[in-house]
Amino acid sequence: MKIDVIKLDGKKSGSVDLGDEIFGLEARADILHRVVRWQRNNAQAGTHKVKTRSEVNYSTKKIYRQKGTGGARHGARSAPIFRGGGVYKGPTPRSHGHELTKKFRKLGLRHALSAKASAGELVVIDTADLKDAKTSALAKAVKELGWKRALVIDGAEVSENFAQAARNIEGLDILPSQGANVYDILKRDTLVLTKAGVQALEARLK
Repeated sequence: MKIDVIKLDGKKSGSVDLGDEIFGLEARADILHRVVRWQRNNAQAGTHKVKTRSEVNYSTKKIYRQKGTGGARHGARSAPIFRGGGVYKGPTPRSHGHELTKKFRKLGLRHALSAKASAGELVVIDTADLKDAKTSALAKAVKELGWKRALVIDGAEVSENFAQAARNIEGLDILPSQGANVYDILKRDTLVLTKAGVQALEARLK
């Protein structure tokens, strides 16, 4: 698959060949769904916690006599049946993460890249390097290019000037190629790859 390469000013800067085994697949929603679920579950804190019967602050004295009240038999006010008592089988801190093989994660990333390419939401730029870290200049370029919610994926390292300039632009994020992931790619309307980013992704996913 051949795609035009542009500069940040919108001018053409040649073209680049994208491998069909990475950018030309027919995207499968089930694969993307599994990888996104794996990512989000691993990111979940799992710090939810309730107090059990042994943890609520109540006296352990028997609240009334065992027999003769005409009511149910209770030992302490901390029982789950009472207001303010301990919670029965409530959530406790745990990990929500689960395993997913590296092979499947790579497959998910290929399908995410292919989904963007087939939808016409993939843009390749020459470089994401700026002479000056000026937010105003980059914001103007992004507006003229029509990027509203865009993710820029660079090579092994991100240009410091570009990252600094992009920091205060709403809807624009930048990642090194090693940080490319299915969730962030699918969440944005436009995926922007630098030529170095394309090379790094192809080397990573082969």
